[in-house]
Amino acid sequence: MVADEERTNNCGTVCLKYLLFIFNLLFWLSGGAVMAVGLWTLVDKSEYISLLSSSTYSLSAYVLIAAGAVVVLTGVLGCCATIKESRTLLIVFFVLLLLIFLLEITAGVLAYVYYQECFPFCYQLNEELRNDLKETMVQKYQRPGQEHITRAVDRLQQDLKCCGSNSSADWRQGTWAEELAAGRLVPDSCCKTPSDRCGLRDHPSNIYRVEGGCISKLEEFILQHLQILGAVAIGIASLQIFGMLFTCCLYRSLKEEPY
Repeated sequence: MVADEERTNNCGTVCLKYLLFIFNLLFWLSGGAVMAVGLWTLVDKSEYISLLSSSTYSLSAYVLIAAGAVVVLTGVLGCCATIKESRTLLIVFFVLLLLIFLLEITAGVLAYVYYQECFPFCYQLNEELRNDLKETMVQKYQRPGQEHITRAVDRLQQDLKCCGSNSSADWRQGTWAEELAAGRLVPDSCCKTPSDRCGLRDHPSNIYRVEGGCISKLEEFILQHLQILGAVAIGIASLQIFGMLFTCCLYRSLKEEPY
């Protein structure tokens, strides 16, 4: 009878170990995915970020990378605790899971609330973009020593299919229009089919004319990513609930087993 009970307990412990190991694998992969998103934001979207004077968006990418690294390390710790059946490591793993869970829930809720408050009139983002983007584009575009700004503006206008910060009319004032336009009404990157000096004609059939200009498109881009990041954070946090339950059950199972 005792032997049957011991076999049942051992079987339950083994099942919990496998479940927790699978969770740790998924958790580790999710941490790697979060790190990848942060790195992708820095590498692929760094030119967009360079157009803004604020470091908010680059800082958020670094936070993502750091959070992903913590998740990866926590997943490794969880695997070690599971394999070694160490109650001490399980406690540390549970505490880390709980802290990450609370941070992710907070981040997810804040992103959701911020999105709801912003959409469709996100004054905070809009104010920053209006103050920075127009001046950056018309004053620094194609200026000597500002090649990175030129590349960023060209890519922004082509990727988001827009022209000017508020509208294509923005290009008719500022340093670029006065000194560098060479007869062009808009930069060539505003054209639907870019070619040399295609910006001489600013007809809607030739250039992108978007209501609200690049500001509205960039704002929409940022808000969409806020929504996605909030959903991902809450999704991963939901997964962690199972991890914490498995950890508690395994800890209790190991505690009840004789040494």
